[in-house]
Amino acid sequence: MATLTVEIVTPEAPLFSGPATALIARSSEGDFTILPQHTSTVGDVVSSIVRVDTTEGTVAFAVHSGFFQVGKGFGEDETLATVLAGVAERTSEIDVARAQAAKDAAEAKLAAVNRGDHADDDDQLVALAALERAQLRLRAAEFSAS
Repeated sequence: MATLTVEIVTPEAPLFSGPATALIARSSEGDFTILPQHTSTVGDVVSSIVRVDTTEGTVAFAVHSGFFQVGKGFGEDETLATVLAGVAERTSEIDVARAQAAKDAAEAKLAAVNRGDHADDDDQLVALAALERAQLRLRAAEFSAS
């Protein structure tokens, strides 16, 4: 019987490793699903909610970009799907108050840049990136609550 093993890994620690029925994520090409016996492939993962469907339910992660690789696993008829993210967190562990505070701070910084309080283009890019991260965390927390 064909099986799928999924790993979600960051430079700091592995966040998930185990059997799964599917891995659902988003790349720059669009949404994709990995199932057992998927062909070998490599690609990018854009900032999004990455889901791992298991026989016990769904485990979800807020992934702030990275890469994925699918190939032959260690066991016979095993497919191994690995997501390597620079930053990722389980949606169930997101501190909503902290994410909301980060969103508010990023919006204030962006407003200040747009008013001309800061003329540096880097300030705008930093504020936009911070806003995107905070918004993803808030969407992921909502996903986890549902």
